[in-house]
Amino acid sequence: MIVEVIMPKMGESLQEGTIIKWLKKPGDKVERDETLLEISTDKVDTEVPSPASGILLKILAEENMIVDVGKTIAEIETDAENVNLETQDAPPQKDKSKEENSAIDVQTKDDKSQQTASGNGTIVDVVMPKMGESLQEGTITKWLKKIGEKVERDEMILEISTDKVDTEVPSPASGILTEIIVPEGQTVEVGAIIARIATSEVALPAAVQAKRAAQQEVLKPEEYKEPAFEAKPQNIAKSDGKRFYSPVVRTIAKEHSLSEAELSQISGTGIDGRVTKKDIINYIDNRKSAPVEKSAEPKTKVTGPHPAPAKFVVPTTGDDVEIIPMDRVRQLIAEHMVYSKHTSAHVTSVTEADVTQIVKFREKYKNEFEKREGIKLTFTPFFARAVIEGILQNPMVNVSVDGTNIIRHKRIHLGMATALPDGNLIVPVIKYAEMLSFNGLQRAVTDLSNRARAKKLNPDDIQGGTFTITNYGTAGTLFGSPIINQPQTAILGLGAIQKRPVVRFIDGEYLIVIRDMIYLSLSYDHRVIDGQLAGTTLQAIVKSLENMNEVTIKL
Repeated sequence: MIVEVIMPKMGESLQEGTIIKWLKKPGDKVERDETLLEISTDKVDTEVPSPASGILLKILAEENMIVDVGKTIAEIETDAENVNLETQDAPPQKDKSKEENSAIDVQTKDDKSQQTASGNGTIVDVVMPKMGESLQEGTITKWLKKIGEKVERDEMILEISTDKVDTEVPSPASGILTEIIVPEGQTVEVGAIIARIATSEVALPAAVQAKRAAQQEVLKPEEYKEPAFEAKPQNIAKSDGKRFYSPVVRTIAKEHSLSEAELSQISGTGIDGRVTKKDIINYIDNRKSAPVEKSAEPKTKVTGPHPAPAKFVVPTTGDDVEIIPMDRVRQLIAEHMVYSKHTSAHVTSVTEADVTQIVKFREKYKNEFEKREGIKLTFTPFFARAVIEGILQNPMVNVSVDGTNIIRHKRIHLGMATALPDGNLIVPVIKYAEMLSFNGLQRAVTDLSNRARAKKLNPDDIQGGTFTITNYGTAGTLFGSPIINQPQTAILGLGAIQKRPVVRFIDGEYLIVIRDMIYLSLSYDHRVIDGQLAGTTLQAIVKSLENMNEVTIKL
């Protein structure tokens, strides 16, 4: 059958992409998920994987061509016997007799014919999109359309969740949703076909209608079944510190009783050496009958003066408790926080800053600013600017760790933790923050926070951060010890701004005055950032904040 390759939608606001390079040519054999081409959009450059295994039959959009999202850019023939490359250059000729009888023919053909043009239009495959360079799979959280419902091109038809972002997936074409292949809750690989859309509103043949109806009935009980590849790893860590293991890989490893040590020995063919589903299945098929020796455990019980700690039993039934399952985002946050604690040697240093001039400045100009710019003037850009100046003076806090190497980032990509309406957190990133003016920082903060709360962020919006700011003071907290946002090595926490009595040296004597004060806490990775560097960075941030006034801030 012929499978269409479509221009993917790489973000909510993107309607087109430019084909940079084709990595395959007509006649080449391709494997499912193998990279076919490279594309460029206003947001990101990325690779597009093959939606199926077979022979690349046609390339319908040449390099450097700008193509609308959802347009067919190539065709793949999954049945090698049907390939006839000699005739592909000539445009197909219409056969009226075949056209008139196509409605009858489609009733007797198998599902292969439903992928190509017929009297009832074309069947378009909906595939799991690639929502980031490092993402290989996604989980379908909710179908927004039902089988038989009409859909418009770019209309949202389902919601998906990945390790990076939750987002909605638009329809690649207008038509009728004829088939839902993957039910809610199931995790599938990028490029997998998850649904099909008939581009014609003409009713499908009776045989096909019956098949769709039967499938819809089957999907109903499947909603309550355990998904075949749902990520519920218990013994395999999400990462061993060197590479990431996807939920699919961890699930397979668990099902076949692979230890973490054995999993780490598998050669990965994915991005950054990751183990793919194909890699682990090949390893299981080819491994010797003798299992890999598991981690050594003491054969005798070790006794000592201190008894083993008592195991606390958490009540899970009865009227005194309520069981609240974590949603997927909360599970990912939990995994990320624990992973960060296991990875970095966390230390937190605390200082305070006098932000009285900032409070007065904002109060004086906030109405004028909102009237002129159309957005509110918040405290965030003041702190963002201070952090940028602190990093520029102390560039070794803007680093990451790769084994025994320190990666110093020459650009400042500033993450800002944002609370969502459902109580979860996300960290959108202001790219090249050091190049933005004060007003530019405010516009970036407003745009990212609004889109974060509306779930309209693109994958590129939450990747690549080098330093993060988190404002727990909005809840009245004075100071805290934030957890580092991996793979970064530092995060600044902002406490509540409070009017407090402080001692100041004025006109030759010490006086107690009322000032607007804030505690700043810097959590850092002690593997690469020492207390001296953390302290000088904090003092640079404090100095910048206390020097902000009508002269130094230009709106």
